[in-house]
Amino acid sequence: MSVKTERIANMLVREISDILQNEVYDKDIKFVTITACRVDTDLSLAQVYCTVFDVSKKDKCMHDLNAAKGFIKSELAKRKLEIRKIPDLRFIYDESIEYGSKIEKIISEIND
Repeated sequence: MSVKTERIANMLVREISDILQNEVYDKDIKFVTITACRVDTDLSLAQVYCTVFDVSKKDKCMHDLNAAKGFIKSELAKRKLEIRKIPDLRFIYDESIEYGSKIEKIISEIND
């Protein structure tokens, strides 16, 4: 990624996290953590990676997030961001946290 797309991705992570924490009233979505964002070079699409505190509600949270992406995009447009057009948002569940904890568990079992 170029410096510009990295800067925009970091800005989107920060702003989307703030919107989810302060603007969205769905209790399940409030416990979603935005871990990363990848923005296409033409700034038309942003893939937003997120994790959920309660893994049993993962499917419901991802469905609710994708249903609320229009609201989140409109809230991003209201904020004074440094980009002209807000990219389309795609929320993707980030499995790297679960994978890391699984590897850590295996390593601790080997050491014991």
